[in-house]
Amino acid sequence: MAHIALTIAGSDSGGGAGIQADLKAMSALGVYGASVVTAVTAQNTRAVTAVHGIPLDVVSAQIEAVLTDLDVGAIKIGMLATPDIIQTVADSISGFEGPVVLDPVMIAKSGDSLLAQDAVQTLRDALVPRATVLTPNLPEAACLLGCSEANTPDQMTEQGLALCGFGAQAVLMKGGHGRGDICHDLLVDGSEQIAEYTAPRRDTRNTHGTGCTLSSSIAAGLAQGLALTDAVAQAHDYLQGAIALADGLGIGQGHGPVHHFHRVWPA
Repeated sequence: MAHIALTIAGSDSGGGAGIQADLKAMSALGVYGASVVTAVTAQNTRAVTAVHGIPLDVVSAQIEAVLTDLDVGAIKIGMLATPDIIQTVADSISGFEGPVVLDPVMIAKSGDSLLAQDAVQTLRDALVPRATVLTPNLPEAACLLGCSEANTPDQMTEQGLALCGFGAQAVLMKGGHGRGDICHDLLVDGSEQIAEYTAPRRDTRNTHGTGCTLSSSIAAGLAQGLALTDAVAQAHDYLQGAIALADGLGIGQGHGPVHHFHRVWPA
Protein backbone atom coordinates (compact mmCIF):
# COMPACT_ATOMS: atom_id res chain seq x y z
CA MET A 1 0.00 0.00 0.00
CA ALA A 2 1.14 3.51 -0.76
CA HIS A 3 2.33 5.76 2.04
CA ILE A 4 0.15 8.88 2.30
CA ALA A 5 0.97 12.39 3.48
CA LEU A 6 -1.44 15.33 3.69
CA THR A 7 -0.48 18.92 3.02
CA ILE A 8 -2.63 21.72 4.46
CA ALA A 9 -1.44 24.93 2.82
CA GLY A 10 -2.04 27.68 0.29
CA SER A 11 -2.00 27.37 -3.47
CA ASP A 12 0.79 29.01 -5.53
CA SER A 13 -0.43 29.75 -9.05
CA GLY A 14 3.18 29.88 -10.21
CA GLY A 15 3.68 26.28 -9.12
CA GLY A 16 6.91 26.76 -7.21
CA ALA A 17 5.75 26.82 -3.59
CA GLY A 18 2.72 25.98 -1.46
CA ILE A 19 0.46 23.04 -2.25
CA GLN A 20 2.04 22.60 -5.67
CA ALA A 21 5.58 22.29 -4.29
CA ASP A 22 4.38 19.99 -1.51
CA LEU A 23 2.71 17.53 -3.86
CA LYS A 24 5.72 17.54 -6.20
CA ALA A 25 8.13 16.82 -3.35
CA MET A 26 5.96 14.09 -1.87
CA SER A 27 5.59 12.45 -5.27
CA ALA A 28 9.32 12.68 -5.98
CA LEU A 29 10.00 10.85 -2.71
CA GLY A 30 7.53 8.07 -3.46
CA VAL A 31 4.66 9.21 -1.24
CA TYR A 32 1.04 9.78 -2.26
CA GLY A 33 0.09 13.38 -1.50
CA ALA A 34 -3.37 14.54 -0.48
CA SER A 35 -4.14 18.23 -0.07
CA VAL A 36 -6.29 20.76 1.76
CA VAL A 37 -6.24 24.25 0.25
CA THR A 38 -6.40 27.04 2.84
CA ALA A 39 -5.90 30.01 0.51
CA VAL A 40 -5.56 30.80 -3.18
CA THR A 41 -2.78 33.19 -4.12
CA ALA A 42 -2.16 35.04 -7.37
CA GLN A 43 1.58 34.49 -7.38
CA ASN A 44 4.54 34.08 -9.67
CA THR A 45 8.31 34.19 -9.28
CA ARG A 46 8.24 37.97 -8.80
CA ALA A 47 5.33 38.80 -6.52
CA VAL A 48 2.16 37.82 -4.69
CA THR A 49 -0.55 40.06 -6.11
CA ALA A 50 -3.65 38.67 -4.39
CA VAL A 51 -4.60 36.31 -1.55
CA HIS A 52 -8.05 34.81 -1.06
CA GLY A 53 -8.72 32.73 2.04
CA ILE A 54 -10.89 29.64 1.65
CA PRO A 55 -14.11 29.71 3.76
CA LEU A 56 -13.58 28.07 7.13
CA ASP A 57 -16.28 25.45 6.66
CA VAL A 58 -14.68 24.40 3.37
CA VAL A 59 -11.24 24.11 5.01
CA SER A 60 -12.64 21.89 7.77
CA ALA A 61 -14.69 19.87 5.27
CA GLN A 62 -11.59 19.16 3.21
CA ILE A 63 -9.70 17.93 6.26
CA GLU A 64 -12.59 15.75 7.37
CA ALA A 65 -12.99 14.29 3.89
CA VAL A 66 -9.34 13.26 3.73
CA LEU A 67 -8.87 12.01 7.29
CA THR A 68 -12.08 9.94 7.33
CA ASP A 69 -11.14 8.05 4.18
CA LEU A 70 -7.38 8.06 3.57
CA ASP A 71 -4.85 6.38 5.88
CA VAL A 72 -2.72 9.50 6.34
CA GLY A 73 0.71 8.81 7.81
CA ALA A 74 1.79 12.42 8.39
CA ILE A 75 0.50 15.96 7.99
CA LYS A 76 2.43 18.99 6.76
CA ILE A 77 0.94 22.41 7.57
CA GLY A 78 2.02 25.50 5.66
CA MET A 79 0.37 28.82 4.81
CA LEU A 80 -2.69 29.54 6.97
CA ALA A 81 -2.95 33.35 6.60
CA THR A 82 -5.42 34.29 9.37
CA PRO A 83 -6.17 33.47 13.03
CA ASP A 84 -9.53 31.91 12.10
CA ILE A 85 -7.97 29.54 9.57
CA ILE A 86 -5.25 28.57 12.05
CA GLN A 87 -7.82 27.76 14.73
CA THR A 88 -10.00 25.86 12.25
CA VAL A 89 -7.07 23.68 11.20
CA ALA A 90 -6.06 23.08 14.82
CA ASP A 91 -9.58 22.00 15.71
CA SER A 92 -9.95 19.84 12.60
CA ILE A 93 -6.78 17.79 13.18
CA SER A 94 -7.30 17.40 16.94
CA GLY A 95 -8.12 13.72 16.53
CA PHE A 96 -5.16 12.93 14.27
CA GLU A 97 -2.58 10.85 16.11
CA GLY A 98 0.26 10.85 13.55
CA PRO A 99 3.21 13.22 13.17
CA VAL A 100 2.65 16.85 12.19
CA VAL A 101 5.23 19.04 10.43
CA LEU A 102 4.49 22.74 10.95
CA ASP A 103 6.12 25.22 8.57
CA PRO A 104 5.27 28.71 9.94
CA VAL A 105 4.94 30.40 6.55
CA MET A 106 5.03 34.17 7.02
CA ILE A 107 6.72 35.81 4.04
CA ALA A 108 7.00 34.75 0.38
CA LYS A 109 10.37 34.66 -1.38
CA SER A 110 9.30 37.88 -3.12
CA GLY A 111 9.02 39.60 0.27
CA ASP A 112 5.21 39.69 0.31
CA SER A 113 3.46 38.87 3.59
CA LEU A 114 1.53 35.60 3.77
CA LEU A 115 0.51 35.70 7.44
CA ALA A 116 -1.56 38.41 9.09
CA GLN A 117 0.27 40.14 11.93
CA ASP A 118 -2.43 39.23 14.42
CA ALA A 119 -2.15 35.56 13.47
CA VAL A 120 1.32 34.96 14.96
CA GLN A 121 0.01 34.56 18.51
CA THR A 122 -2.72 32.15 17.38
CA LEU A 123 -0.18 30.09 15.45
CA ARG A 124 2.05 29.92 18.51
CA ASP A 125 -0.77 28.99 20.87
CA ALA A 126 -2.96 26.71 18.76
CA LEU A 127 -0.60 24.83 16.44
CA VAL A 128 2.99 24.96 17.69
CA PRO A 129 2.10 22.65 20.63
CA ARG A 130 0.68 20.19 18.09
CA ALA A 131 3.90 20.01 16.05
CA THR A 132 6.08 16.96 15.95
CA VAL A 133 8.60 19.28 14.34
CA LEU A 134 8.45 23.03 13.70
CA THR A 135 10.52 24.23 10.72
CA PRO A 136 11.13 28.01 10.91
CA ASN A 137 13.73 29.94 8.98
CA LEU A 138 15.68 32.54 10.95
CA PRO A 139 13.24 35.47 10.41
CA GLU A 140 10.26 33.25 11.27
CA ALA A 141 11.90 31.98 14.46
CA ALA A 142 12.68 35.55 15.51
CA CYS A 143 9.09 36.61 14.83
CA LEU A 144 7.64 33.74 16.86
CA LEU A 145 9.96 34.58 19.75
CA GLY A 146 9.73 38.37 19.45
CA CYS A 147 13.50 38.78 19.29
CA SER A 148 16.37 39.46 16.89
CA GLU A 149 17.43 36.91 14.29
CA ALA A 150 20.05 34.36 15.27
CA ASN A 151 23.48 34.99 13.74
CA THR A 152 25.43 31.95 14.93
CA PRO A 153 24.76 28.22 15.33
CA ASP A 154 24.78 28.67 19.11
CA GLN A 155 22.10 31.36 18.87
CA MET A 156 20.10 29.13 16.50
CA THR A 157 20.23 26.33 19.07
CA GLU A 158 19.12 28.69 21.84
CA GLN A 159 16.17 29.91 19.78
CA GLY A 160 15.22 26.36 18.79
CA LEU A 161 15.15 25.34 22.45
CA ALA A 162 13.06 28.41 23.27
CA LEU A 163 10.55 27.45 20.58
CA CYS A 164 10.34 23.94 22.03
CA GLY A 165 9.21 25.75 25.16
CA PHE A 166 5.99 26.65 23.32
CA GLY A 167 5.18 22.94 23.04
CA ALA A 168 6.74 21.67 19.82
CA GLN A 169 8.39 18.26 20.26
CA ALA A 170 11.31 19.34 18.06
CA VAL A 171 12.40 22.37 16.06
CA LEU A 172 14.44 22.42 12.85
CA MET A 173 16.15 25.81 12.70
CA LYS A 174 16.84 26.46 9.01
CA GLY A 175 19.95 28.45 8.22
CA GLY A 176 19.22 29.46 4.64
CA HIS A 177 18.94 33.13 5.63
CA GLY A 178 22.23 33.00 7.50
CA ARG A 179 25.71 34.01 6.42
CA GLY A 180 28.89 32.18 5.51
CA ASP A 181 29.85 29.62 2.91
CA ILE A 182 28.17 26.77 4.79
CA CYS A 183 24.45 26.61 5.51
CA HIS A 184 23.61 25.04 8.90
CA ASP A 185 20.24 23.48 9.73
CA LEU A 186 19.98 22.50 13.39
CA LEU A 187 17.47 20.03 14.82
CA VAL A 188 16.75 20.38 18.54
CA ASP A 189 14.30 18.74 20.89
CA GLY A 190 13.20 20.02 24.27
CA SER A 191 16.60 19.62 25.89
CA GLU A 192 19.44 19.69 23.35
CA GLN A 193 20.62 19.80 19.76
CA ILE A 194 20.15 16.32 18.33
CA ALA A 195 21.39 16.70 14.76
CA GLU A 196 23.07 19.14 12.37
CA TYR A 197 22.70 19.17 8.60
CA THR A 198 25.13 21.22 6.52
CA ALA A 199 25.52 22.11 2.85
CA PRO A 200 27.52 24.62 0.79
CA ARG A 201 25.65 27.88 0.32
CA ARG A 202 24.85 28.16 -3.40
CA ASP A 203 24.94 31.39 -5.38
CA THR A 204 21.48 31.23 -6.95
CA ARG A 205 18.26 33.21 -6.80
CA ASN A 206 16.21 30.14 -7.75
CA THR A 207 15.15 29.11 -4.27
CA HIS A 208 11.40 29.76 -4.45
CA GLY A 209 9.58 27.13 -2.41
CA THR A 210 12.55 25.78 -0.47
CA GLY A 211 10.75 25.95 2.88
CA CYS A 212 7.62 24.28 1.55
CA THR A 213 9.69 21.63 -0.19
CA LEU A 214 11.75 20.81 2.90
CA SER A 215 8.80 20.57 5.28
CA SER A 216 6.71 18.44 2.91
CA SER A 217 9.72 16.20 2.29
CA ILE A 218 10.08 15.68 6.03
CA ALA A 219 6.38 14.80 6.21
CA ALA A 220 6.91 12.31 3.38
CA GLY A 221 9.70 10.61 5.31
CA LEU A 222 7.62 10.47 8.48
CA ALA A 223 4.73 8.99 6.50
CA GLN A 224 7.15 6.30 5.33
CA GLY A 225 7.87 5.45 8.94
CA LEU A 226 11.32 7.03 9.21
CA ALA A 227 12.58 8.38 12.52
CA LEU A 228 12.60 12.18 12.66
CA THR A 229 16.38 12.52 12.27
CA ASP A 230 16.33 10.19 9.26
CA ALA A 231 13.32 11.95 7.71
CA VAL A 232 15.09 15.31 8.04
CA ALA A 233 18.31 13.87 6.58
CA GLN A 234 16.44 12.44 3.58
CA ALA A 235 14.58 15.73 3.05
CA HIS A 236 17.79 17.77 3.38
CA ASP A 237 19.62 15.67 0.78
CA TYR A 238 16.67 15.81 -1.60
CA LEU A 239 16.33 19.59 -1.27
CA GLN A 240 20.05 20.20 -1.84
CA GLY A 241 19.81 18.28 -5.10
CA ALA A 242 16.74 20.28 -6.09
CA ILE A 243 18.56 23.56 -5.40
CA ALA A 244 21.72 22.44 -7.20
CA LEU A 245 19.84 21.93 -10.48
CA ALA A 246 17.33 24.77 -10.10
CA ASP A 247 19.14 27.17 -12.44
CA GLY A 248 18.66 24.83 -15.36
CA LEU A 249 14.87 25.08 -15.23
CA GLY A 250 14.62 28.71 -16.35
CA ILE A 251 11.18 29.26 -14.82
CA GLY A 252 9.98 32.86 -14.52
CA GLN A 253 11.81 36.17 -14.31
CA GLY A 254 12.26 36.44 -10.55
CA HIS A 255 13.02 33.89 -7.84
CA GLY A 256 12.56 30.65 -9.74
CA PRO A 257 11.59 27.33 -8.15
CA VAL A 258 13.84 24.47 -7.16
CA HIS A 259 13.88 21.40 -9.39
CA HIS A 260 11.56 18.99 -7.59
CA PHE A 261 12.03 16.20 -10.11
CA HIS A 262 15.81 16.43 -10.46
CA ARG A 263 16.06 12.67 -9.85
CA VAL A 264 13.57 11.91 -12.61
CA TRP A 265 14.41 14.28 -15.47
CA PRO A 266 17.43 16.57 -15.90
CA ALA A 267 17.20 20.33 -16.29
